[in-house]
Formats: sequence, structure tokens, C-alpha cells
Amino acid sequence: MVRGGPILLILGAAQDGGVPHAGCRARCCEAAWADPARRRDPACAAIIDPATGRRWMIDCTPRFPEQLRRLEETSPRGDGAPLDGIFLTHAHVGHYAGLIHLGREAMGTRGVPVHAMPRMASFLRTQGPWGQLVSLGNVDLRPLEDGRAVPLSEGLSVTPFAVPHRGEYSETVGFRVAGSRCSALYLPDIDTWDRWDTPLGEALRGVDVAFLDGTFFDAGELPGRALAEVPHPLMRDTLLRLAPLPPVERAKVRFLHL
Repeated sequence: MVRGGPILLILGAAQDGGVPHAGCRARCCEAAWADPARRRDPACAAIIDPATGRRWMIDCTPRFPEQLRRLEETSPRGDGAPLDGIFLTHAHVGHYAGLIHLGREAMGTRGVPVHAMPRMASFLRTQGPWGQLVSLGNVDLRPLEDGRAVPLSEGLSVTPFAVPHRGEYSETVGFRVAGSRCSALYLPDIDTWDRWDTPLGEALRGVDVAFLDGTFFDAGELPGRALAEVPHPLMRDTLLRLAPLPPVERAKVRFLHL
């Protein structure tokens, strides 16, 4: 974002399980166990409005305590309010399980706005233990609608857009975060670019930076498991799609959910 304007702060760039992954013996995970500096938290972002001091998170991961702490260190608030809201992309555990920290067993928050698509909101409302967060008033579910902007403050908005992704419990969305002078695309999960009704190049043209699904570099990264069970576009294929675009468009892309 532009200096002095809203800030999109990346609080994590790993896939749902983080780095190191539980039970993983790969060299990258072994190195992360040995050296804390190599550890990476699941994909999550914060939106900060310096003009008002307000702060929102995109997704609420199992590493919510650490990510909230980093947000506090970057944008401290003295009023005791943890967040002005949370925007959820979908109901895979690495993207919402951190909500449990808002309950009475931990923070015991009051009315934190949680913005979710209809199926996602229904899942939280009707399934335990998440429903208790709603019934006790720890969170306040706010409906999202595909393509409809949610104003956050003057000149700052978040717009969800639906994408194809495993929908066992909910829809999946990415978010377009728009300030008065620049904008960003945040899309950590999608099954394939071919099934999305928006061409990737077209999506890039409308923003200044894009954070895209980079879960797998190639098809050999998940030995012993069927890659089709956890579909994501391969980074190698994404790079080939980006190759014909002008350099200024390719330079917008950052991979996360790694």
C-alpha cells in the first residue's frame, strides 16, 4: 500500500499446517525444528488503517496468538480491543481454527465482527465448538456477498470474490482490498485457474499486488498421498500462465500458502 495509507501486513505465508509440518521429516521441516528463525506461520494477513488505528485480519489460523502479537507490535492499540473484525476465506482448518482463542476459555472477547459467506456463517453457527462463540456473543457473524464491497473506513474496503475450491463445509473466496490509491488481491486457495471465471491476467490488471496460491511447486511434493485430494494450481503451471504477460503485471505476484 502507499506510504501513509492503509497497510496490508502479511502475518503468515505457509500452508495450513505451517512450517514445520507435524510429522514431516523433510529437510525444510527438520531445519525449522532446529532453527526457530526458519519456522513459518499459516497464511494470514492484517489490514491496518493508520488514520483511524483500526485493524482487521484475513483468516484466523491456529497460530492466532502469535500472529495477533505481531500485529500488536506493528500497530499497537491501547484500548484493549483485539480486532475490528476478521474476514474468513473458507472452512478449512488452517483458516478459521484460531477463532477458538476468542472463546471464554481464552480471550473471552465480546462481539468481534466475523465476516463470512452464507455457508461459512452457517457452519460456524451450527457446529460445535464454534456455535458457542456465537451464542455467548464472543463473535458477531456478519454476512458477506460475492462481489459486494464491505466498507471499512473512508476510502478503504474489502470485496469478496468466489473461487472454485473444495467446498465440504463452505464456499471459498479471495479478497480484494482497496484503498484510495492502491489495491491488493489476496487469494490463498483455489483448485485450478481453469475453473475460475476470471482469467488470471484480468484479475492482475485490477490491482497493484497479488498474493496467490503457491501450495505446491510441482506434482512431486506430496509423496505417498494423492495430490488430487488436495487440489491446488502448481506454481510451475502458474508461472507458465504468467509468462506471456507484460513484466509489470508479472511483478505484481507474490506466492503464499506455501
